[in-house]
Amino acid sequence: MKIKLRKEYKYSLIVPTSIGVRITPDNGQPVHSSSTFTIQTTSAETNVASVSSYLGLPVKVLTTFVKDSPIAAMIKNNLASRHMLYEGKEVPQGSPWGYRHQFNIADSGYGSRGPRVQNDRAGEVGRTLNVKDFDLERIFNIEGVQILHLSGLIAALSSETSIFCLELARAAKKYGTRVSFDLNYRASFWKNREKELCEKFSEIAKLSDFLVGNEEDFQLCLGMKGPETGGGELAAKIDSFKAMIMQVKKTYPNTSVFATTLRQVVNASCHLWGAIMLEGENWHVVEPREIKVIDRIGGGDGFVGGMLYGILKGWEPEKWIQFGWANGAFVATLLTDYATPADEEQIWSIWSGNVRVKR
Repeated sequence: MKIKLRKEYKYSLIVPTSIGVRITPDNGQPVHSSSTFTIQTTSAETNVASVSSYLGLPVKVLTTFVKDSPIAAMIKNNLASRHMLYEGKEVPQGSPWGYRHQFNIADSGYGSRGPRVQNDRAGEVGRTLNVKDFDLERIFNIEGVQILHLSGLIAALSSETSIFCLELARAAKKYGTRVSFDLNYRASFWKNREKELCEKFSEIAKLSDFLVGNEEDFQLCLGMKGPETGGGELAAKIDSFKAMIMQVKKTYPNTSVFATTLRQVVNASCHLWGAIMLEGENWHVVEPREIKVIDRIGGGDGFVGGMLYGILKGWEPEKWIQFGWANGAFVATLLTDYATPADEEQIWSIWSGNVRVKR
């Protein structure tokens, strides 16, 4: 059956996700010696979507909630404050030892003290995500979606979520929705599941229009040979990163855009931040530049979100990577894991290096 591609879309971006909360000590202190903490709602995928939702594009979140949970209520309120629509099954907790929304406990680091993150995901309700709980015909065909963004974090949560992400990607392609896939490798998720996940990730990558990952992601998720980085300055290694991306492109020829961020940590509060993007046959490179860091968590998601925003706005490809780089740098200055831009100008000012007072 031939599918008629849509000219209008209800949603610019849809992200499936498992949402939890992050607890961070105040004033940049370590977790073990702190008594005052800030709690926030977080997930990598909603981090990606935030720049689009704050700048006025229609965004929807596909997730699952613990029924009658105050944490679920907090998550819903937060998504609404970020201008995001959401839908998802309400799963009964079951017992005090049943389902819950996961916790991330994070020390942001400071100066010579590096960040530390503990993932406490026992009983995570997001591991139950199932394609049967969503009306894909309505979402992709009747309502319409420009881009579906998938993350390897969700694809690796459980065998069920691997199938969930793959079926979403298949439905998206069937109805003319472009697919973005950020590989997001996590060793603890992959332990003893390498063969299973490599197969699923490869299938999703074959359906993807936009593929994002760092050198570890491409090596461990897709079995690619990594860049010969060695020692020395990050800027000098760009040709090795390009060679890695070309290897990925050869394996996944239907993908139109490949991207990776470049990060060299001077200390926890100062990074060199760059990016590489291959669009068709055209290379776009942001040479590593120094950025100040309050909290690095979410910077990579900010890059992906900014890049997708540029694509959704129909900008020239050169601006996709520029806006992505600047949005990632913006997130690094925030205590939230996600971008909260006042307007596009705020992000472009970071790209241009303009820190003058706006009056």
